[in-house]
Amino acid sequence: MLVALTVTVSVAALVLAAWCGFAAYRDQPTKDWHFIGMAVVTVLALVQLVVGIVQLARGEEPAESSVIFVSYLIGAFAAVPAAGFLSLSERTRWGSVTVSAGAVLLAVLEVRLYDIWGG
Repeated sequence: MLVALTVTVSVAALVLAAWCGFAAYRDQPTKDWHFIGMAVVTVLALVQLVVGIVQLARGEEPAESSVIFVSYLIGAFAAVPAAGFLSLSERTRWGSVTVSAGAVLLAVLEVRLYDIWGG
């Protein structure tokens, strides 16, 4: 898997986590700008999902099971959108905390994806 893409997704997720964490610190709910940031991170995760599946289709194999690898790819893709939808139902600072936690979860999943691929 592409290491540069994994690092890019991780850094973008951590920037989003810090941004939403700062909003929570200031007692603000998620705003439109936060949702644009979530969209950018989600598109990066989608690109990673497509690249991972294409590499599997080309015959490249992860160090661990392919099923586990695809499961982590799907989970990484769904982490930030799920947190974004949850933040819509909680229009207080806790919505920002939820998005921040989802973005940190995505960064952790990226580390695990790197390990599963054989990094």
